[in-house]
Amino acid sequence: MSGSTRDAVMGRIRRAVGATPANDAARRAAVSGRLSGAPKGIVPERGHLPPAERLDLFIAMATRADATVTRLKAYAEVPQEVAAFLRERNLPAAIRMGRDPRLASLDFSDTALTVTTGPSEGDDLASLSHAMGGIAETGTLVLTSGPDNPTSLNFLPEYHLVVLDAADVAGDMEAVLTRVRERHGKGVMPRSVNFVTGPSRSADIEQTLLLGAHGPRSLHIVVVGEPA
Repeated sequence: MSGSTRDAVMGRIRRAVGATPANDAARRAAVSGRLSGAPKGIVPERGHLPPAERLDLFIAMATRADATVTRLKAYAEVPQEVAAFLRERNLPAAIRMGRDPRLASLDFSDTALTVTTGPSEGDDLASLSHAMGGIAETGTLVLTSGPDNPTSLNFLPEYHLVVLDAADVAGDMEAVLTRVRERHGKGVMPRSVNFVTGPSRSADIEQTLLLGAHGPRSLHIVVVGEPA
């Protein structure tokens, strides 16, 4: 788009919304206030539940979206759960994960797994990530990008295993986004925030559901601990 065309388009938009030099300062202040305040949108009542019921709703909705869910009491049980998941599906005993401190502290020595770390180049069959939160009303995982949990692990391997702390399950998306802002700081958001609900799927061709169309064909969620 040339400069003159862009100016013409923007000029039409300004006229349509009543923007003039006289109210420019007020409009800029309104935009600045909204960005700094991050007001919440409409929040459904569906996820406003006591912690235990909220976790139950998350598991029910995730399962409904074709994810599998396992609950563990402690992080020390995660290595054996990962090994069992791969073994039961006759998959190679190999897993790639990021450098999340909670995953890095896991002891895989009692398993036969080959564990590698870092982003996937597309040749990994299974990956392990740690979600920063879950959304109960939709059974959605929230994963932030970075060296701790590379985004490529969310999409390239065919089997994606995700560890989720039970205490990090929120009722709705707005609550999780508030946590993201608090954790990373205003204006220092991660490069991407991925919302994952079930395995990848598509029914574009003859309305036939196909898993793994644009990402993992299998999503296994490992919920650790108790809700809070």
